[in-house]
Amino acid sequence: MIRSAISFSMLAAFCASSLLGQTPQPEQTAAELVRPASAAVDKGLQFLAAQQREDGTFRSSGMGRNPAVVALGGMAFMASGSSPDRGPYGKEITRAVDYLIASTRPDGFICPSDAQSHGPMYGHGFATLFLGEVYGMTPREDLRDSLARSIDLIVRTQNSEGGWRYNPAPQDADLSVTICQIMALRAARNAGLHVPKATIDKCEEYVKKCQEPDGGFSYMLDNRGSLFPRSAAGVVALYSAGIYEGPEIERGLLYLDRHLPNAAQAGRESHYYYGHYYAVQAMWHSGGERWERWYPAIRDTLLRSQRPDGSWMDSVGPEYATAMSCIILQIPNNTLPIFQR
Repeated sequence: MIRSAISFSMLAAFCASSLLGQTPQPEQTAAELVRPASAAVDKGLQFLAAQQREDGTFRSSGMGRNPAVVALGGMAFMASGSSPDRGPYGKEITRAVDYLIASTRPDGFICPSDAQSHGPMYGHGFATLFLGEVYGMTPREDLRDSLARSIDLIVRTQNSEGGWRYNPAPQDADLSVTICQIMALRAARNAGLHVPKATIDKCEEYVKKCQEPDGGFSYMLDNRGSLFPRSAAGVVALYSAGIYEGPEIERGLLYLDRHLPNAAQAGRESHYYYGHYYAVQAMWHSGGERWERWYPAIRDTLLRSQRPDGSWMDSVGPEYATAMSCIILQIPNNTLPIFQR
């Protein structure tokens, strides 16, 4: 009976499309989706490698020493299949790891004293996420020590609402910083480190309270209103907390559906790369028709905005925008553990 139902459904879909003069198209494989972007990714990674200093930081932007930028660059290299000291970008990944370990303070805070930052917990979250992704690929004891201390700092600085803010102090919270911490915690848990369930549960409650009636997410509990970048982050925060279905997920995805990428938006949207970094993750986890519609749209939009030297640009700097773009374009590779379905 099941086989018959499936066959009937497929036949009905074929007949409907034939009546419209269309031929049903098979779902594209990951390789087919990424192939149009392969050359652009190669140029982007080559740009990042050329911009990296020996100490793992980046040259051209004022944020080049920021832990988030260094970590995102490392993740872009890893998304291509390289790992520490292995593959075309193995040495670049190792440099990033070395820099972040050296930047980990005794209390676990990953915050270099000479790095520019807009809220150092952003940098801490992205850096911890990257170290969590690297952990298990290399037997380094200093990596485990740095990662364990950085996770402990996140756990003990969660505020009473369940979120995190710009500085490592359990006072107030916003969704934008919170998503960085919950993804770091998820990466550490995936790698086998202990993360208290109570920390995840409190974060889940906080994120759900940030959701608006329209399905989007507010910045803070006392600063309401939906915007695309933080709403994409809100959906991924729920996924990172282990919530893969339910009304909050569906309402969030319906909100994101209204923001399909297009070239006209690329130069005007605030926090463009940040928003699409999370949106592509949300659609990847959702899968199905949403993913098949979303990825080609952001892929083609990014391909049109790449600069001749292989970089992308925004106010944070070319290394940040290029790393974000390369991560987005390589999501179908399913290489990084944190993005795997």
